[in-house]
Parts: sequence; structure tokens; C-alpha cells
Amino acid sequence: MSSLPPLPSAADLRRQVEFSSADGRIWLAGQRMLLMHAASLGTLRRELIKSLGPAAARRLLLRVGYASGERDAALARQLRADADMFSLFAVGPQLHMLEGAVQVTPEQLDLDVAAGQFHGVFRWDHSWEVETQLRDFGPQHEPVCWTLLGYASGYTSAFMGRPVLYKEVACAACGHAHCRIEGRPVSDWPDGEQLASDYAAQALALDPSGSAVGAWPAAIPADDQPETPVDALGPLIGHAPGFAAATQLLRKAAGTQVTVLLTGETGTGKERFARALHALSPRAAKPFVAVNCAALPGELIESELFGTEKGAYTGADAARAGRFERAHGGTLFLDELGELSLPAQAKLLRVLQDGQVERLGSSQARHVDVRLVAATHVDLMQAVRAGRFRQDLYYRINVYPIRIPPLREREGDIEPIAQYLLQRFTRLHDKHVKGFADRALHALRSHGWPGNVREMENLVERGVILASAGQPMQVEHLFPDGAQPPGAMPAHTLEASGRLREAQAPPADHADLVERMLASQLGLATLEETLIEQAVQRSRGNLAAAARLLGLTRPQLSYRLNKIRGERR
Repeated sequence: MSSLPPLPSAADLRRQVEFSSADGRIWLAGQRMLLMHAASLGTLRRELIKSLGPAAARRLLLRVGYASGERDAALARQLRADADMFSLFAVGPQLHMLEGAVQVTPEQLDLDVAAGQFHGVFRWDHSWEVETQLRDFGPQHEPVCWTLLGYASGYTSAFMGRPVLYKEVACAACGHAHCRIEGRPVSDWPDGEQLASDYAAQALALDPSGSAVGAWPAAIPADDQPETPVDALGPLIGHAPGFAAATQLLRKAAGTQVTVLLTGETGTGKERFARALHALSPRAAKPFVAVNCAALPGELIESELFGTEKGAYTGADAARAGRFERAHGGTLFLDELGELSLPAQAKLLRVLQDGQVERLGSSQARHVDVRLVAATHVDLMQAVRAGRFRQDLYYRINVYPIRIPPLREREGDIEPIAQYLLQRFTRLHDKHVKGFADRALHALRSHGWPGNVREMENLVERGVILASAGQPMQVEHLFPDGAQPPGAMPAHTLEASGRLREAQAPPADHADLVERMLASQLGLATLEETLIEQAVQRSRGNLAAAARLLGLTRPQLSYRLNKIRGERR
């Protein structure tokens, strides 16, 4: 492409920047950002160079920039899905400028995503890395824009779907008038393997001389790690104090025969705990049998638990073993124990005392060797006082209680659980979703979780289905019905001038709204532009959602947006 058009308007990108001063967060299209002093980053850069040496510091900063570019690449198709290829690719350079890193001027760009072809040349001015390098170390003989170079490589590689790396062929720190970079696919560079090695993780373990430098241990030594409770669905995830205390109690009980009572709200994972207890116990090779007492009609609970003999009642055409007999040698899990009828409670107590069951219609006792684990979300002592639960059974069951805390008491565990569920459901549905947007994680942490982990499972699975392949999951994918607001509206937004504008909440009363609009003497065109901008901002760039807010079709909104942006150029 010999003659490039000017970069498109960055108004759509500015609308993605939200300053929420009330809670100390800055957002860029759902990703949390930081506004830092360039001098403080320069101090970090200087210390890395002095501590690790220039070569190792360069490799580290290349990778830091690469990770930032990868994240911004996910925004291109999200924000400019209908744009031409040049405007689509320009999201990266424009975001790099909006983030204050460098001024970017495209000089040459030939790209064909389908064919995997790319060649780009860009001029850089006002590089923050040039400024800090010259201040700290003076003129240089080698290019110094390391994080910027990594950003360009990470952005283009993610955009193209194949490794594309850049070289800094001119640098203002070396006396050139401008910095200039050139990018090609790794396979098109004669020294492509060497370029790629700069981004390899193992490169950071060496100093410039090739000697090993100190590194963090990969993991705690195996002998020092407690055995992780695990079942067929994987490990129990969490390090919150209440959860850690519950898993410690679980490990202590695993090697014994003690009856365990799991308590906690619905959806906290009581059956997962029961299965993990069985998996850690000497009975792991024997059956694990689960019974949901609340899901069985009262007249069937006894036959399900204790079995029936042929002819015990109408329709009993054959003898059938109950759950106790089927769990012989293993573990029987009774979920929602508080829902058992009083007659069934009496028989359960006898089994616990004698280790024997009698099938319905039989007078012959059968010995069973079963480890009982019970679970309930109700207060059994309160049920005892109300006469709904036998006191003697309560004391027999409540030998070793373990309380599983609700998710709202485990804020630090929410993200690792969500990440684990994301991996699980992306495999299940064979769909690649590129993690969670920072704002989506913030919404997960802020949610009240009345349904606990079970609710999270439902939200994440739905989010995997709604999210676009290869893109991060956004708030609206997790909470599409609006049940969970994405957080407080931003206190300020970014104007074209670079100044912040306070976001005003619209009044609820229509008459008052009309009066205020007339009193403000806003022109109709300005009012329409402001309304459209606010709708697009509230929808975080999703034009279909913004159109629904305005009562328009998506093509109508797109036409008005293009008209507004064209008038601003």
C-alpha cells in the first residue's frame, strides 16, 4: 500500500476510556488501566537495566509490551467490526497514542489476514522510552524502544493470528530524527528465530553473559504441600481463610471413619466436598453413592435408602437393594438430610447405631459397611426445636461438622474459580474464549452470589456461549439480562480535547428532563450527538445494544454515528 489514508477518528476509542474516580479505577473497554508517571516507569526501567543488564532488561520489557499489545488487539474487531481493514488495524496505533506511549504515523502497510501476509513500516515520535533512556544514560548506539516494540509485535501477532515481529530500524536515542519500526512475519525475517527467542520465557533466566540469575521457585516442594482435595471433576479451588479451614478439616477426617456433616448455603459445593473426602479416604476404590433426599417423594425415601423385597408393596415385582447396600465398603452421601421424614430418620438412626439395614417387606437384617457423609443447608438444631428433626439423630450426625463458606465470603477465590470454569466450559463447547475482561472480573467480584458456585457455573457457561470466539468475555456476556450492573457509571469521560468531562445522570422525570434541556439551550444536533455518545458509551461500543437503548435499528445508529464522526474530521 503505497499511499495510506489518514488515521480514522479516534472518537470511538476515546469513548471506551472511563474514569471512575469514586472507586479509584480507570477502564478501557472493560480492561482496567493505570495512569502512572512516566518518570516512575523510567525509574523501573533504569533499575532493571542496572540489576539485570541491558540485554536481559530488554527481553523482559519486550515481553511486557507484547502482553499489552495482545490485549489491545482483542478490541479491534470488537470496536470496529464494520470498518475497512486499515481502520480496523489502526486501533492498535491509535490506542498506543491514546495510552500516552508514542505518536504513531503509518508509512507503509500491506496486510492480508487470510493469506497471512504482512509488511508494515511506522514512524514514531515522542517515545517515552527514548526520553527516559536519554535522561538516564545519554545517547545510545542501539535502539531503546523496547516496550513499544513489544507492543507492536504483540498487537500485530494477535491481529494476524500468526507471529509478526518488528525491528526498530531507526531510533531517536541513537541520533535519528525519528524512531522507525518495520514488521514482518517471523518466517519472512532472515534472523526470525533470533527475534523470536527474545520473547521466549526462558530468556529471562540468563544475564547478558549467559549465566543463570536468581529465579523464583516454580512451586513449593512437594513434601511441603498439603494434599489437595480432589474428585472426578478436579481439585477444590480456593485459599480464602474459611475455605482453607474447611479443606483442612476435610483432610484430617479423610483417613478416619467418622461421620461428617457438611453445612453451608445451597450451591457452595457440598457434594464436591463429599466426593473429595471419599477420594482421599481408604474407601476411594469402593462405591460413592449420592442421594438427594429433597428430590425423592416421602413414600419412596425408605425404599431408596434401605431397599425392598419382592411383594413388599403393589408394583414391587422384584427385590431391590437400597442405597446403603449399594454403597457397601464405600461412602454414602445424603444431601439435604433435613428433608428426611421422621420415620425415615428413625430407621437411619438404627442403621448408624447397628450397621444393619432391613429392606421393606423383610425382617432379615443385612450388615452394611458404609461411611456416611450428610449435608444440609438448614439449621438442624432449629429443626430439632421445631420438632422436624430427631434430636438423637442430630447428635449422631453432628460428630464432625464442616461449614463450607458462601462465595461472598471468598472474594479472593472468585477469579481462580471463574478461570477454572472458563477452561472447563471452553473445552466442553469446543470454543476458544480469550479470558475475562477486567471489568467482567470486577463484576464477578462485586456480585452477591445468592446461588454461590452453582450460580457461577451457570453464568460462566452462558458467557462462553455468548462471547465471540477469540475475544475476552465481557460483562454483558455474563449478565445479559442486566441483573448485574457492571458497576457505577464512570464519573468522567474523555473529550476530544483530552480533557475530562463529568458524566451526568439523566433525571427520571420526563417533564423535568425537557425543562432542563430547554434551559440549557442545547441545539437539537448537539443533543442528538450527546445522546448517541452516551448510549454507545453505556453499551461499551456495542452498537446493537446502543441502538436498542435509543429505540433505533443498528443501521440507523451506524448512519448517525458515521455522520457525526465525519463532521468532526
